[in-house]
Amino acid sequence: QVQLVESGGGLVQAGGSLRLSCAASGFTFSSYNMGWFRQAPGKEREFVAATKASGGLTTYSDSVKGRFTISRDNAKNTVYLQMNSLKPEDTAVYYCAADRTTFRLSRLVAAYDYWGQGAQVTVSS
Repeated sequence: QVQLVESGGGLVQAGGSLRLSCAASGFTFSSYNMGWFRQAPGKEREFVAATKASGGLTTYSDSVKGRFTISRDNAKNTVYLQMNSLKPEDTAVYYCAADRTTFRLSRLVAAYDYWGQGAQVTVSS
């Protein structure tokens, strides 16, 4: 069955870095666009970053642009989110997601077909 398993979350001080990984199985990873989203307590889930199936195109939310980098390794069925210069407002549960409709690179939660269980990222001030 389809599985997306996030890892690499944790507690870090402001200004620090973390790298999230998302290991995929049960579907043809290289044929899916992949995205990262996050959800803070009491807030809606929001877009963070996404990458096309081939990895050749990426997009970021304005709040993380220049600090976060999304990448993927199709040979390892894994997508990554490198997070640098972390801020307390980056604290959230981070989710990876897969979108089979690859002609577009979507920022919409509803566009994604499969979701991971989430990884907690906490940034202390």
